[in-house]
Order: sequence, then structure tokens, then C-alpha cells
Amino acid sequence: MTTGFTEPGDVRAGERRSARLVGPALGELVFAALMVALGVFALVGVFAIHVPVGSTVGPTVFPIFVAVLLLGSAVAVLVGVLRGERGVPDDGEDVDQSLPTDWATLAKIVGFLVAHLVLIEVIGWAPAAAVLFGGVAWSLGARKWWMALLVGAVLAVVVQIVFAGLLGLSLPWGPALGWLGRMF
Repeated sequence: MTTGFTEPGDVRAGERRSARLVGPALGELVFAALMVALGVFALVGVFAIHVPVGSTVGPTVFPIFVAVLLLGSAVAVLVGVLRGERGVPDDGEDVDQSLPTDWATLAKIVGFLVAHLVLIEVIGWAPAAAVLFGGVAWSLGARKWWMALLVGAVLAVVVQIVFAGLLGLSLPWGPALGWLGRMF
């Protein structure tokens, strides 16, 4: 027997997850514009990559793929928005969508990201990544900031060793871990 009501998790085959709404979709248009800008930036950056002579598959293949994927996704979002389709927010079990954005937390996270970018050349990638991890965890409400910093440091050193040491990718070791870089 059907009651005509559906459970929150009930999704039928073919049911669309978007709704046609009237009015401007400024947020979705800004998102599409940012995707276009990022795709164009990536595509322009590809032409600055030095390609060795005689290589059939060079270092530009993946960046071109990512740039084209970004631009294609941006066009798809833009066409959908201009046709009147809007994304329907998911029902978060612990998210109150009526509350305003926590700009202070967002500012802290952006600040730690900028600090990470500045600190990479000064202290090396791993310590900068540890600061980023610990800072973002603290910004999001980690009770033990020192534990978040410690976990971030361990993860950053492991990533540093795997990528820079074993795979030969250029992540700067910095003055604190320069001795470790000489081992690999």
C-alpha cells in the first residue's frame, strides 16, 4: 500500500536532482565564471611548460586534459543555469542551511592557505603543510590543536618523502628538513 509520501532517501530511477526555479542564480553563474577563469588560466599555463624535443607524450598532456575538463564542465553548468535549472541543496543531517556563512572561519582557512603558500619557500613544503593542516583543523573546531599539528606534520613528512624523495618531484625540503632530502 502506498501512502503518497516518500522517505528522505527515496530516489526513483530517472528522477532529476535539479529544479527549475525562477530568478537569478548568481551563485551558480559566479561558480561557472570561476571555472571558466580557472580553465583558461590552466590552458594558458600549459604553453609555458617546456616540452623536451622528441617526446610524443610530454608534460602538457594532463594539464591540457584538466583545462578542457574544467572548460567543458563550466559550459555544462552555464547552459544548465541559463536553461533555468538550479541545484537543489541536499538535506544535511547536521547542517542548518538557514544559518549564515561563518565568515570568520572562512577567513582563518584562507589565511592559513596564504600562509602555506608564503611559507613553502621559507621553511619548506612539509613544515608549511603541517601548519596548513593544523591551522585548518583548528579553524574547523579541533579541540587539541597540538594534536592536529602533530598529525599534519607526520602526514606532511610522509608525503614529502614519497613525492620528493622516492618519485623525484620537486617539493622544497627547506632548511628544517634539508638533511632528510640528502638521504633520498
